[in-house]
This record gives sequence, structure tokens and C-alpha cells, in this order.
Amino acid sequence: MSTIWNPVLGWVAAAAAAFGFAAGAPHEEWVLGKLPPVAAKRLDDTPLMLPDELPPGRTLAVVVFKGQQREEARSWIEGLQLRRDPAIAWLKMPVLADPGDDKERRGIERRLQERHASGQDRGRLVPLFMDRDAFVRATGLSGTQHASVLVLDRRGNVLARAEGPFNPAKAQALRETLLAQSD
Repeated sequence: MSTIWNPVLGWVAAAAAAFGFAAGAPHEEWVLGKLPPVAAKRLDDTPLMLPDELPPGRTLAVVVFKGQQREEARSWIEGLQLRRDPAIAWLKMPVLADPGDDKERRGIERRLQERHASGQDRGRLVPLFMDRDAFVRATGLSGTQHASVLVLDRRGNVLARAEGPFNPAKAQALRETLLAQSD
């Protein structure tokens, strides 16, 4: 009689183990990170509460930490043809150390507005005045040494990311995640 039950018990144990691994597996939201909540303002003076006011669906965020990373950011914008693809919602987010003073913040915003004269550019540029290390930790980035590209869902969860200059293989993976069916 035990020879009949051994295979059945083996299958039941295997199914239970598979269910346990599936239930205990990390969810992508836990692994990749989340955009920290922050009150921001686009350069066109539109206030924006992040992540609550992200566009519906998925958004690509091009993140820079230093002025020297502009070329890396530009390589992603051009490589992904973001300016020519209306199907992709995207923002450029410079993460800047908060000077703690409204007058200094406005001065930084004014300099950014001078550099970005186009209304379309101003509508996509969202400077974040916050602790850079806290942003890096929250989003799961490796550091502030390179520009980063994040795919965010409506809740600010990081679904995919890449760091450094444009890379076609990474761009394809980002594009697939970005255009995948939103939840």
C-alpha cells in the first residue's frame, strides 16, 4: 500500500514547495524601489505631487544628479527617441540638494528655465530638491555617479532601471517594460 502513496505524497510535497516559493518570492516593487514622495514643480510652474500625480500608465524618468551627467541623459533621450514618440510619457528629473531656502530654490529654477527655453522642455523638467542619498536608497540605484533611467508605474514603483550612458540592450528592456500592459 505504501508504494501507491509515495508518488502521490511526493507530488503533493512538490506542489506545496512550489506554492511556498511563489508566495515567498520577492515582488518587483520590493526589489527595485519606489519614487519617494515629494512636492515638486515643473519648470513651467505646474505643481506636482510625486508619485501621486504621475501620468496614468507608466512613465520614464531620466534622472541626473550632477550637471556633468547631461550628456548621459541626452544619450537616453535621443537613443529612445523620446521627443518623437508621443506614446511614451517621460520626465527629466534633476535631483538637487535642497538649499533649504525658497529664494535659493527659485534662483536654481530660474537658471534651469534660462537653459531650457522651450515650453515643451519646461513641461517635462521636474527638479527635485531633496537628499540625493535618500533618493538613491528609495529607488534602488547604485549611486549618484551616473545618470539613471527609471520606468515608474502610477504609484511610483520602479519597474525597471538603467544607469550610465545609453545602451541599446538596456534601452530595449526599458522600452518593453514601459510599453507593457499597465496594471
